[in-house]
Amino acid sequence: MTSLPTHKNVVLVGHSIGGLAISKAMELFPEKISGAVFVAGLMPGPNINAGNVYIELCNAVVSKLDNRVIYHNGSSNPPTFILGPKYLARFGVGHYTSKGIFFFSVEDVSKEIILSRKRYGSIRRAFVVTSEDKLLKKEFQQLMIESNTPDEVKEIEGADHMVMMSKPHELFKFLLRFADK
Repeated sequence: MTSLPTHKNVVLVGHSIGGLAISKAMELFPEKISGAVFVAGLMPGPNINAGNVYIELCNAVVSKLDNRVIYHNGSSNPPTFILGPKYLARFGVGHYTSKGIFFFSVEDVSKEIILSRKRYGSIRRAFVVTSEDKLLKKEFQQLMIESNTPDEVKEIEGADHMVMMSKPHELFKFLLRFADK
């Protein structure tokens, strides 16, 4: 982002946990971002802590297959979530690792992603709701929308969590329309 010329702006798109990454970028570089789209993505904000939305994602996946929770820093500190190889294989990424993926701790996320109305809140946002999402349930997507109302909400009927695979044309059309505004 720092290498972008000052007269160039971008539209950021974050899917799933990638919503945390674009949120952090929005806080750090609001002058370089013309919009942000959260595609079934974690959408924290000034009114909804990043750690809280992260916990919701982790709770949705922790009980599945071989995922697990560890208390790496002791039981009095927040837990760390690890996605297991069987779980990752279901999403087509299992061949990258046989040991699982180590998530950041809730404490790390809460410390690293602090969002303000002045910077993060100054950027136009959209949220894409995936109606058949079995990972980020529609109710949780609605909770994020109500707690941190974006400028635009687009529901893609019949889309699962991997909307870029299940409904790619609908997603692409929406992204083009959003970017053109």
